[in-house]
Formats: sequence, structure tokens, C-alpha cells
Amino acid sequence: MSIYLSRGILLYCGALACVLGAVFGSFLNCAAWRIAHGESFLRGHSHCPTCGHELGARDLVPVLSWAFQRGRCRYCGEKISVRYPLTELAFALLTLLCLLRFDLTALCFRNWVFLCCLFCLSLVDLESYTIPDGCLLTALGAWLAALPFLRPGLWDIGRALLAGLCFGGGILLLSLVMDRLLGRESLGGGDVKLFAVVGLYLGFAGGLFAMLFSCVLGLLFALAQNRGGERGKPIPFGPSISLAAAAMLLWGEGLIHWYLGLLA
Repeated sequence: MSIYLSRGILLYCGALACVLGAVFGSFLNCAAWRIAHGESFLRGHSHCPTCGHELGARDLVPVLSWAFQRGRCRYCGEKISVRYPLTELAFALLTLLCLLRFDLTALCFRNWVFLCCLFCLSLVDLESYTIPDGCLLTALGAWLAALPFLRPGLWDIGRALLAGLCFGGGILLLSLVMDRLLGRESLGGGDVKLFAVVGLYLGFAGGLFAMLFSCVLGLLFALAQNRGGERGKPIPFGPSISLAAAAMLLWGEGLIHWYLGLLA
């Protein structure tokens, strides 16, 4: 079944994707916060990060709970970060874009899981400067689990594995050289493993463009951080890699053709 069979089906599936995306955006935000603070996201109920009070169902409706409570906890009155509704809206949009790009297919579900992992690890990296291995292993598991449904040829599987190995190994060698030259760590191990997973999903061409795009985004992030008076503070690279990978996943062919057209 395709979402493009009729306008009604398209609107229904699009609305459902937005709701599902907002719900999972809330979950991923909660999971990222717990991972960054050393808590398990598999056990325990959601609670206010300030007063610790357990949250009820009316406190957990994506976007609406924050809006109706005017951005404050209804138990202690402390402000709730705008990060919560923004992440929920952002992942609702990502889920919708993934559905529109890949339709109701196994490829859509696989790539949506990949986007979930990129989204979660970006939030963790922004807060704790670490990329959790669990997100990378989940993305790897989704790629493997989708193989029986996508049925790629042995050549396609081998090329994807080789791309992941080349990007991961290449970035590792580059980081070791930069560490030697700079006398300090230039790139974290989590970033190296993330590049390997990106190469696995995007292949050589997509992975290369994602790497170049992530470097541009990382530079812009660093400039913004320095202008904000945070000079010398560590710069999380995971969000830049993730944003570049998501862009290539959703619009890779168009972006590559646009860039090559500029060169021509």
C-alpha cells in the first residue's frame, strides 16, 4: 500500500506520522536526558528534572502539555525548558519527511529507526559530549534486520559494508594523525564509529558528501559558540554529523546533483 494512492490516504498517514513523531520525539528526548545523566530510560516513570515529582498522563502529551502549563511544572512551578516542545516538533517533522520520501516500505521503517538513533545521540552529545554506543548498535541492528525485506544483492551488501569500514577506518586514521600533530584529542571515538554507521547507510557518495557537509556545519557551530562567549568550550561533533547524514538520507540524490551542477 502506498500513501500516494489518494489524497485522503496521504493526509491521514501524514497526520499519523506527525503524531507518532511527536510521541517518539518526547521519548527520545527523555531517553537522551537520562542517558546523559547516568539514568536508565528503560525503568522508572517520567519525572520533573527539578523537583523529581512523578509526571501524570496530562503532563506527557507532546507539545500540548508544555503549552497548556505555560512552560512550567504544575507541581513545583519551575520553568520547563523549551527544548521539550521543540524536540517533539522537530522529530514530528522528521518522521513526516521520512514517510513522504520512502513511502510505507521496509526502507522507510529502517531509515526512520536510523533517524531516531541520530536524533537521540545528538541530544546526548550536546549535553554530555559523548555518543552512546547503544544508539549506534540500534542503527546497525536495524540495517541488518531490514536485509531480508529489502533483499539487496551481495554486491550491494558488500559495497555498503566496505563504505562503512572505509569511512570509519579513514576517519580513525585521520584523527590519530591530528592527535599527533595537535598534541590533544581531535575527534572522539564515538564520532569515528558514527561515521562508520553513516557510511553503511549512505554508501560512498552519500557518506562523502555527509562528511563534507558535517565539517561545514561543525565549523559554523564552533563560530556560533565562540561568538556566544563560550570560547575554549568543547564542541560536540555528533549533531553536525547527524544533521548532515539526515539531509543526505532524505535528499541525497538531489543535493549531489545540485552540487555537481554548480561545478559544471
